[in-house]
Order: sequence, then C-alpha cells, then structure tokens
Amino acid sequence: MTWRLSGSYVALPTPFSADGIDWRALEQLVDWHVEQGSGGLVAVGTTGEGATLTDYERRSVIERTVERAARRIPVVAGVGTNNTAQTIELAHFARSVGADAALVVTPYYNKPTQAGLVAHFCAIAEASELPLVLYNVPSRTGCDLKPATVAEIRRRAPTAVALKEASGSIERARELRSSCDIDLVAGEDSLIAGFMALGATGVIGVVANLAPARVAELCRVARPEGNRLRTAELVAWLAPLCRDLFIETNPVPVKTALARMGRMREDVRLPLVPLAPESRARLLATLSEAGLV
Repeated sequence: MTWRLSGSYVALPTPFSADGIDWRALEQLVDWHVEQGSGGLVAVGTTGEGATLTDYERRSVIERTVERAARRIPVVAGVGTNNTAQTIELAHFARSVGADAALVVTPYYNKPTQAGLVAHFCAIAEASELPLVLYNVPSRTGCDLKPATVAEIRRRAPTAVALKEASGSIERARELRSSCDIDLVAGEDSLIAGFMALGATGVIGVVANLAPARVAELCRVARPEGNRLRTAELVAWLAPLCRDLFIETNPVPVKTALARMGRMREDVRLPLVPLAPESRARLLATLSEAGLV
C-alpha cells in the first residue's frame, strides 16, 4: 500500500440549503482549495456533519466531492460509523466512486474495548481495498484508541496506513511515533507545528477552511528540516483562529465564519444550533483582525 496522506487536508463542512445540500457551494469550496494549494480534502467527517446526514446525502456528498475534485486533489471519504457492517458498506461505496482513502472514526456510543477496536478496524481493512486513515477523537466519541492498539491494527491490517490523532496530546504523538510505522496525522489545529516537528505527514484540520494557503505552508515549513522562523510566524497568526473555531462545537463556528466570508450558508443540522451571540461577536472580531472579512 503506497498511498500517503501528505500536507494539509481540509475537513470540509457540508453546505446546506433550504432544500438539503447546497451543491454549488460545495463545488466552489472544492475549487477554492485546489487553487489555494491544499494537499487534499476530507468529505463528511466530523466537520462535514456525517453523523446527521442521511445515508443518501452522505454518499452523494462523497461522490460529488470526488467528481468535482476530478483528480486535481485527493479526496478522503469519511465512512466511519458505530456500526462495522455499515462502515464497510460505505467504504465499498467510496471506492466505487473513486475516493482515494477512507477516514474511519472510532465507533461512538458503543464503548468497545481495545480488542473490539482491533476487530472493528481489521474487519473493515479485510473487506475494503481502500487505504484506511484511523481517526481517534475521544472527546467526541467517548472511545480512546491506544497506541498499542494502533500498533496491533497496523500489524494485522497493512492497509491501515495513517492515524488522525485528535486527543490533543503531544506526548501521545511521541508515543505513537515510537510504537509503529503508521503515518501520523495531526488532528488538532493548534498542534500542527508540534506534530510536524515530530515527523507527522500532515494534518486533517478545520482552520484550513479559512486560511488554506497558510496551513498548507505551515505543513511544509514545520517539518524537522523546515523554517523555524516562518513556522513561528504562521503559528502566531493562526492561533486566534484555532482558538475561536472551537469556541462552540465544531462545525458551528467554521460555518459561521465561512458564511461571513461569503462561501456558504451557516446552517447546521439539529441537534447543533447556531452560534450564541457572544460567541459570534468574538469569532467575527477575530476574523476581522486576521483580515479575512
């Protein structure tokens, strides 16, 4: 398995219209990220509200994103659910429409053991030919994928090529780097530089929705052989955005920001609700200070 996730992969939000999906806005987002030099796109992950899309919507967003990207940029399909059989079905679909890889989040709500996680990911790897990007985000799932478990999955499933680690811990990143040869991918925007300095291959992040060229550059200059001064400059510029994009539950703030930037509506699906007035004021002030609005 030679596919690698490298550079800045943008966790795309799913634009909504009054009737469902705003396809025009989605296509314009894809085009913009290609123009801005992003390394790749992730469709219907956490930021894409995959958990509240219908099965038809989820498949349609994956397919339309792949079609619009037209091999100009890789597309990773968010296929993870808390149902192994359903995840396998979605992985088959993603491959059939031309996705480059599958992002598979740890099963939420079920609270599997570490042995259950090994069985889950290995079953998906055995059933699908797509490269798998494991996704650990315990704050959202209530389930933590331990480094030893990652190493066991990697040993048993060679198509598990990368791990998006969103536990928020640099120490965890160091432990993962020493546990096995899986590619490490930053899953926290505020830790991109730290992860890249440890040898991570890239990031799947939210802040790149607002500043794609800068995040793509950060992934290049923050590598061990990169430019420390420029890294520090980019980290300082991005820090207020990284902070305020999580002032409330993702993707509510990023959709609010993109709406203010004229790129999509800010609609989210229940049980998410619009940004609170005080949070909105703070976010918009940060966008203005950054020169984005």
